[in-house]
Amino acid sequence: MSDHKGARLILEALPTGATLIADQGYDSNWFREALADKGITSCIPPTKSRKAPIAYDKALYRQRHKVEMV
Repeated sequence: MSDHKGARLILEALPTGATLIADQGYDSNWFREALADKGITSCIPPTKSRKAPIAYDKALYRQRHKVEMV
C-alpha cells in the first residue's frame, strides 16, 4: 500500500495539536492541508519533483527515528 493511501486511513485517528513527522512518501498538498485543518503541524520534506519546494524543520525531521514504531 502506498503512503498516500495509508495516510487517508490514519488521518481521522490522529490527535489534534501535534506535529506529524513523516517521510517524503507523505508529501502531498491534500495531506498537508488535511493536517492543517486538524491543527496539526507537518514536518515532511518535499519530494524532488515539487516545482516549489516546501520548507520544513530539518532538525526536527532528523529526530524522527526516536518516535517511529516497529
